[in-house]
Amino acid sequence: MLQDLHKIAAEIRYRIIEMSKIGKAPHLGSSLSCVDLIVAAYFNFLRIPPHDPLAPERDRFFLSKGHAISTLYAVLAKRGFFPEELLQTFNRDGGSLPEHPTPRCVAGVEIATGSLGHGLSIGIGHALAAKILNQSYRTMVLMSDGECNEGSVWEAALFAPAQKLDNLIAIVDFNKWQATGRSEQIMQLSPLKEKWASFGWQAYELDGHSFDEILHVFSNIPQSPGKPTAIIAHTVKGKGISFMEDDNNWHYRIPTEDDLLKAKQELGIH
Repeated sequence: MLQDLHKIAAEIRYRIIEMSKIGKAPHLGSSLSCVDLIVAAYFNFLRIPPHDPLAPERDRFFLSKGHAISTLYAVLAKRGFFPEELLQTFNRDGGSLPEHPTPRCVAGVEIATGSLGHGLSIGIGHALAAKILNQSYRTMVLMSDGECNEGSVWEAALFAPAQKLDNLIAIVDFNKWQATGRSEQIMQLSPLKEKWASFGWQAYELDGHSFDEILHVFSNIPQSPGKPTAIIAHTVKGKGISFMEDDNNWHYRIPTEDDLLKAKQELGIH
């Protein structure tokens, strides 16, 4: 199983770089850092039927860091929500795969995101609705570390434990970079695990590129009934491509044909 996930993640990484080149869209580093988290979620945790993506009992997934939408598009296509050929139209005028997502632009995309700080509150609304309606679906929200600068995130973080939303999972993609510098130099984020725990969450800290660790945590949710789950995932911006890793220039750069070929070799794509 883990071998399959690593293979899928490599394919997704190549797709993301290819889409960036085709669509002349940036944010490659941010998209690559969250690949393993989203692959693990869609292939081993979330119950969202590709043939019926609006089923009332489906789990909910919200990519709050909407600038990394190419990752979600690529994963949804791989899972069969829509044809993979559609990825070739990423960021095309009039197309259905915009650089920042719009609601239901393609099957599997729930909400518009990109303006940071909103996704967790939206996720809480869905998690609370499930409790009120006595439904069993789970809600997962993937955020960026820079997003944790937003006051709305911490208001939401206070509300969820008060409502005992143990059907809610918040994942922070902690890749240590924001648009203009190191996350820790812009805001004092650490210790993030302890911060979330002090707000009443069941908090975990893990390697966001280790499928073993990710799946182990997923399998234990909810560990504490009545508590929402926060996962602080330590990741590397640009993960998987040696010349992109931990280089914030790839927040803005568009890959060349040569970059694409080098990435293809490194990822072992044939």
